[in-house]
Amino acid sequence: MGSGKTISLAGPSIIFVYMIIGFMLFFVMRAMGELLLSNLEYKSFSDFASDLLGPWAGYFTGWTYWFCWVVTGMADVVAITAYAQFWFPGLSDWVASLAVVILLLSLNLATVKMFGEMEFWFAMVKIVAIVALIVVGLVMIAMHFKSPTGVEASFAHLWNDGGWFPKGISGFFAGFQIAVFAFVGIELVGTTAAETKDPEKSLPRAINSIPIRIIMFYVFALIVIMSVTPWSSVVPDKSPFVELFVLVGLPAAASVINFVVLTSAASSANSGVFSTSRMLFGLAQEGVAPKAFAKLSKRAVPAKGLTLLLYLPAGRRGYADGQPERDWRIHHDHYGFGYPVYVCLDHHSVFIPGVPQKASPPA
Repeated sequence: MGSGKTISLAGPSIIFVYMIIGFMLFFVMRAMGELLLSNLEYKSFSDFASDLLGPWAGYFTGWTYWFCWVVTGMADVVAITAYAQFWFPGLSDWVASLAVVILLLSLNLATVKMFGEMEFWFAMVKIVAIVALIVVGLVMIAMHFKSPTGVEASFAHLWNDGGWFPKGISGFFAGFQIAVFAFVGIELVGTTAAETKDPEKSLPRAINSIPIRIIMFYVFALIVIMSVTPWSSVVPDKSPFVELFVLVGLPAAASVINFVVLTSAASSANSGVFSTSRMLFGLAQEGVAPKAFAKLSKRAVPAKGLTLLLYLPAGRRGYADGQPERDWRIHHDHYGFGYPVYVCLDHHSVFIPGVPQKASPPA
């Protein structure tokens, strides 16, 4: 979501925007991984923020992160409701929202494994869709496909219409804010590390695969989209993914892509349910959240933190009409999610050749 708008803002230079952000976040995640593995008692970045910088850092990092995911989760529920109404136009907003929340909470209350299973299948849908888009786009370019308007698919579209920076330096920088939001959730690699069987092997493997994923799912996809459809022809409010498949003449293209974006929103909401409950659990253990949230259920999940989320979507009424609330969410969360990144870089600087100056377990 939002790829059409970023292309219209920055043109082909958006490719460099994603590459720069991805490059920086890779090293941030390397720092986070090093910090997490320095003390296996750490459950999330708020733990080592408290340990290395002080309780204030853990407090602000944890609560800021929790609040941002709550806001994002409510917006995701709105998005899922809108996508569901594509097939069921008469479906009531509150019925769809309640059904989504209950379903996600029920699955997360079961076991930690269920979260992983859901994310696996959600991710699989996105991977298949993006790989299909890249393959179809490359075939169209190789066959010199012509659109109904007579425009031929070609890599030359990337530089022929105003060069790589058609909107100038201002357009280039304008693309960063929305593009940064596309990477929200990458920090979950660290949040979930505490509940993996072998974090010393799985965490480095997950982090080291980030560059490949960024190149494939962001850079390659954008190159193909702007080669098939000139960037100046991309409509900001329409998904360029849908438009590409429509050009091919794929039957039910709108329904297929609607299913893909629905699962993408569901994946984001599912990640929010997981991360907020774990963060609240950690904050309660540190004494900066009600102690009631510091207990695990018989299934070893923070049930009370999860149940709290059932009541929060009541605030979704503040999210009306889709696009305005998505823009507000992007501007708000851009800063909120950025704060843990700044803190991560700050307390990574207290390391001395890979060993933290303070090594005590979190309180």
